[in-house]
Amino acid sequence: MNTPIIPQTQAIEFVRKVARDDSTQGWRVAEIEALLQLPFADLLYRAQQIHREHFDPNAVQLSTLLSIKTGGCSEDCGYCPQSAFHNAGVENKKMLDVSEVVKAAKAAQDAGADRFCMGAAWREPSEEDMAAVVEMVKEVRALGMETCATLGMLSDEQTEQLRAAGLDYYNHNLDTTPEFYGNIISTRDYQDRLDTLERVRKAGMHVCSGGIVGMGESLTQRAGLIAQLANMNPYPESVPINNLVKVEGTPLADQAEIDPLDFVRTIAVARITMPTARVRLSAGRQQMSDAVQALCFLAGANSIFYGEQLLTTGNPEVERDRALMDKLGMYPFADKH
Repeated sequence: MNTPIIPQTQAIEFVRKVARDDSTQGWRVAEIEALLQLPFADLLYRAQQIHREHFDPNAVQLSTLLSIKTGGCSEDCGYCPQSAFHNAGVENKKMLDVSEVVKAAKAAQDAGADRFCMGAAWREPSEEDMAAVVEMVKEVRALGMETCATLGMLSDEQTEQLRAAGLDYYNHNLDTTPEFYGNIISTRDYQDRLDTLERVRKAGMHVCSGGIVGMGESLTQRAGLIAQLANMNPYPESVPINNLVKVEGTPLADQAEIDPLDFVRTIAVARITMPTARVRLSAGRQQMSDAVQALCFLAGANSIFYGEQLLTTGNPEVERDRALMDKLGMYPFADKH
């Protein structure tokens, strides 16, 4: 799907609107859709202005993600090879031992990562699961790293357990807009996701929440996802933007590719609508050229998943990431702070 371009006069009107940065009013879907349709140079110019107002434009935050429990998930997310509903060849494995997780975290830290994310393939953690995860969080935090977990839905008691353990961020993606959600997932309601995020906020932890583009959504639906995120009060501190990784055996395996420049536009609009968030260039980066990744950084992305693996799909190797950062004159956020 190629993004249509709105007329120059309308483009100027919307650039002026976002320049006012009126945070007292929420973002309407129509406004975000219009931003997505700005001339490419105008859109990136405004995104870069906002990025520079709040961040060092050459610093990137490095996170490493480890799957602590792989496969056998009881959710039917159409993009996910870990779902028990799909035949994507992902083995259902038991949860890793705490020692294995700490070893992986130390290796990630030695490679330059400053945040360590632990992901589990289940609908929600059991009491036994939580006891192990709490210990993992404590041990990883003791290394001096920021901690993040993505464990599915949480209860009030579970969010309090994670907060007490010292968890910094909880990831729970909205995936897409409410209007398109039923096309992708049937085992969980959209409100379930919102309720978990509300519990995370109430417990006092930072929110990491984003979505996936390229799943067949319309431009309006893509704008709707960003509106959902940007209109949270407050919006997430960390916003991962994923480009669908098509995995054989999942319902979305034959989905058409999103235009790379449309993906860059999504990054730019996330930056404009959520000025102080860490906008993370996430899944799908392995398939992107260095040039597309560079445009994403120019558009306001300032966080990446760093390492060889993203749960069950590949990720650019550390050496390739370092080489790209060197070419762009970029450096890890932790090196400057």
